[in-house]
Amino acid sequence: MISLLLFDFDGTIALGDGPVLAYAQQIAGRLADGVGFVDSIRTLLDTADGDSLDGYDAVRRAAEARGADAALLSAAYLASRSLLATADAPIAAPTGLAAFLAGPGAAADRVLVTNAPAIRIPEAIDALGLTGLFDRIVTDARKPAGLEAVLDAMPAETRVLSIGDIWHNDLAPAHARGHATALIGGFADPRATPTYRAATFADLVPDLKAWLHAHDAHDSLPSLLSHTPTPIEG
Repeated sequence: MISLLLFDFDGTIALGDGPVLAYAQQIAGRLADGVGFVDSIRTLLDTADGDSLDGYDAVRRAAEARGADAALLSAAYLASRSLLATADAPIAAPTGLAAFLAGPGAAADRVLVTNAPAIRIPEAIDALGLTGLFDRIVTDARKPAGLEAVLDAMPAETRVLSIGDIWHNDLAPAHARGHATALIGGFADPRATPTYRAATFADLVPDLKAWLHAHDAHDSLPSLLSHTPTPIEG
């Protein structure tokens, strides 16, 4: 039996408000009236607006309310990603993630699937202490539809556990196919019906290990993915 762990990036393996606040800062500099915008986002992140998918979505909504258009948002986002994993957009890995990925208990292929562009993703992975711990990295995935494409490429017998912080993007497509899902933290979503739910990755580890060991015999994916990390895909 083939086992595959799918991981999201922002909010799942890369934690902290640094990238979101960098996005807000880039928007503020482009708005006709950006005074107080970043401070308002800090407050919004503290209260976790239930109408937003995540921090980025909350920033987008707030920016649009101040007159930002799609072109401004796109330029600000790309500029903010050039700061990823720097002092201007710091990130941190969840406690226990590196040990889990590197340990013998993670006997499955590990794929990172993110909607983010490839900008500074290798540097971010290195800053998180996760270099070499993913078998494949897919950027610009355009989830949720892009996750469907990833799943379509897997052999029919693959056991999948998708891990992320946004139900709609990271988990719902896998759930619809009968795969296991794990929702970590994130903004509230009343539609979410994950297999596992935890506030932090460390809290989730026992469930991940139980899922991995649910079948005594399962194969890795040598025919599909190499355990030598492949180049980042756009």
